[in-house]
Amino acid sequence: MNNSKNNYLPFLLLFIQPIFMASNLVVARGAADFVPPISLAFWRWLVCFLILLPFTFKYLLKNYKEYKNEISKIFILGLLACGICGAFPFIAGKTTTIINMGIIYSSSPIFIILISTLFFREKINLVRILGVTICICGVIAIIIKGNLGLLFQLKFTSGDLWMLGASLGWALYTVYLFHWKSSMPILERFSLIAMFGAISLFPFFILEETYISKTNYNLMFLFWVLFAAISPSIIAFILFNFVNKELGASITGSVLYLYTVYGAVYGTLFFNEKLESFHYLGTVLVFLGIFLIKKKIR
Repeated sequence: MNNSKNNYLPFLLLFIQPIFMASNLVVARGAADFVPPISLAFWRWLVCFLILLPFTFKYLLKNYKEYKNEISKIFILGLLACGICGAFPFIAGKTTTIINMGIIYSSSPIFIILISTLFFREKINLVRILGVTICICGVIAIIIKGNLGLLFQLKFTSGDLWMLGASLGWALYTVYLFHWKSSMPILERFSLIAMFGAISLFPFFILEETYISKTNYNLMFLFWVLFAAISPSIIAFILFNFVNKELGASITGSVLYLYTVYGAVYGTLFFNEKLESFHYLGTVLVFLGIFLIKKKIR
């Protein structure tokens, strides 16, 4: 009975985790006029680390000798997840559209499957490929609002390259997170990932403050940083790391398709956007695709 529950929980969390992950869209839209992008990413992960530190400090201090050989790998994970994926989308939002960002970021699960298959010999079958294809169709249906004509009217900018970098960075993070086995508990490992993410962002934060835009440290700054540190960071990443550990990189990567679906819900709740028929069509396709992706390969 317990094994059945334990097997069911990761798949349940596979659908719950993107609720928190997609709240990053609320941060990206809501904080754009108040906090510079790299500053927001840097303070988000620094505050995230400081929130986690009281709960993880004792373990990190006591068991340093056991995990010190993992430090270089954890730094790379922090650079990928918090540095690249933390800052690039906020930078991209300055010069590209949400439509383009959604299309490009939805390519990340494809990178995940390719990297896992080519470099880690993870098995893939036609059913899983079909699931990925259906997910992509669902995402595109939402992005183009059910109008195929819009698909051929998209224009790409330099911001799209930043988003492509974020998509590839997340794919690498997801794959390495699964294949780099760790002796550390999830919370403690994530605490170090957040710390190294902030460290990797710090030089660029200084450059932004000096030459581009200074941060205004007011209540709006505090609100957005705390929200970003808790919902799309601590909650989303801990759930993601747990699911990734249990189900593997290719299946867990499929949650990015739900990112677009839940983003449409947030747009309705917080930005007065309306749910249309294409949202429902896209949602059904995405859930069907994820069902096929998570089917075990025999």
